[in-house]
Amino acid sequence: MKRAKISVVCPLYEAEGDILRLDESLTMQEGVWITEIFYILTEGGDNTEEIMKKAGILERPEVKFSEISKEDFSHSLTREKAAFQATGEVLVFLTQDVEIKDKKFVQKLTEPIVDGEVDATYAKQITKYDNIEKYTRESNYPAKSFTVSKEDVSRLGLKTFFFSDAAGAVARKVFVELGGYDGKDLPISEDMYFAHKLIMSGGKIKYVAEAKVYHSHDFKLSELYNRYRLTGEFRKMTPEIASAGVHAAGGGMAKYIFKRAWQERNFKVLAKFLPNMGARYLGMRRGRK
Repeated sequence: MKRAKISVVCPLYEAEGDILRLDESLTMQEGVWITEIFYILTEGGDNTEEIMKKAGILERPEVKFSEISKEDFSHSLTREKAAFQATGEVLVFLTQDVEIKDKKFVQKLTEPIVDGEVDATYAKQITKYDNIEKYTRESNYPAKSFTVSKEDVSRLGLKTFFFSDAAGAVARKVFVELGGYDGKDLPISEDMYFAHKLIMSGGKIKYVAEAKVYHSHDFKLSELYNRYRLTGEFRKMTPEIASAGVHAAGGGMAKYIFKRAWQERNFKVLAKFLPNMGARYLGMRRGRK
């Protein structure tokens, strides 16, 4: 693997329970050259900054720390600003709640980009919970790696543009040349927005199954409804993406969840299946209106 400068971009919000673990997982990385870590802290009611100061994180030269107000936070624009300021050859995007156990994680994630194989990559996400997310993760993050390009749109539809900046990487030159998120304040799915631009411009994205992180949620129905409402708003904002259509593999997510839960006799998931799917459907429908 060639040696390349890597810039990490990670927004923070009330991260006092995450920051020390996250930062330690980055400092332990081997085989890579992390030259910058952008921590962008949105104002909140906890002690994230004090914890970072006490731990000496803010004194390290590679740490680029900044604070913004809640009004200034944007899933797309906050990341875009840091990415444009970065000087690394590869951008690694993370969220504060991912758990990295592998010392070679960043190397595995960025190697296909550094070697010129693809323009972007994303990691395998695993949940710690035995809930519906367990099965959505299985479907979205399978056991084997694969690469997608423009040629796959007719076969995969929207799934061609699946990408996650919870744990993903992009060649910075490509990100800048494509204009990042075009200065748009996107409510959700900013990663899919960029992935669509990248794929349609002739780029390639690789899912790297060997690069693994734990990323776990246990959403309430109200939280799930709001997430899918925002997803519906995003689809309405981006008809050029929605027009790709939902392939059977994507439209069959509900069937996959039910089938796997039944196979494992996961009655807890089966009991929550209909309310969960209903919250997703109603949220998406509301967002599109």
